[in-house]
Amino acid sequence: MVPQRVSLLTIGAYNLPVLRSFYNSLGWDQTESSSDDYAVFKTAGVLLSIFPIAELAKDSGVEFSSPPETFRPVTFAINVEKPDQVDSTIEQIRQVGGIITREPSNAFWGGRTAYFADPEKNLWEVAWNPSSVFDERGAMISF
Repeated sequence: MVPQRVSLLTIGAYNLPVLRSFYNSLGWDQTESSSDDYAVFKTAGVLLSIFPIAELAKDSGVEFSSPPETFRPVTFAINVEKPDQVDSTIEQIRQVGGIITREPSNAFWGGRTAYFADPEKNLWEVAWNPSSVFDERGAMISF
């Protein structure tokens, strides 16, 4: 059986220093395994890594040619414990130069949601789901 977990998410970066700076400006801590060529950030649930896109393509055995101006067909999510945290989180992201693609609003499913993009157009959702359950580390364990 394949273990049912997500341990690490990696973003292929066109400009690693710019992305590293953006995530640092969010107040996120890097792990000791970060280096000049690789950044790893601690989160409550998984580790988020940033790796040069050419190296990621070589490592994975694929070609990648999508320009950084286009949105990639994947989203990441930051789920929060209270609805007003969606608004305050988006405001903090706006202050450090995040691209707000959807302002905070109530969702049809009963929660609150907003979207932003980092400097290389990786999409992030900030969401509050009224049925979400978090563990003591802040990792969402169900919804």
